[in-house]
Amino acid sequence: MNDFNEYVREVFSATGDIVIKSMMGGFLVYYNGKLIGDICGNELFLKRTTTSDRLLADSELRYPYEGSKTLMHVFDRYEDADLIEELLEGMYAELPERKPKKAKRSEKDASKKS
Repeated sequence: MNDFNEYVREVFSATGDIVIKSMMGGFLVYYNGKLIGDICGNELFLKRTTTSDRLLADSELRYPYEGSKTLMHVFDRYEDADLIEELLEGMYAELPERKPKKAKRSEKDASKKS
């Protein structure tokens, strides 16, 4: 975990649980269990929702990495605690629940179905 990731986690943690996971050369950012964005090249990209489009209307929209099909907001207003709180709470309400992982069937379960 680099200094920028730690900074994002520290600033956003004032509002809720922030988890940053390494993924394919970048990092995924979760807020209270929901994926809210990516960190790529020391920049934070937040998903587009009704709330983020409204609150970050003046932010730059870019693809977080080459080959991405999703335009995201480039976030850079880390000093604005009120904005961060409103943004994260609104995005959390609008983003879908995380899908539960499918349990792998054991041989015992598979034999019951036969």
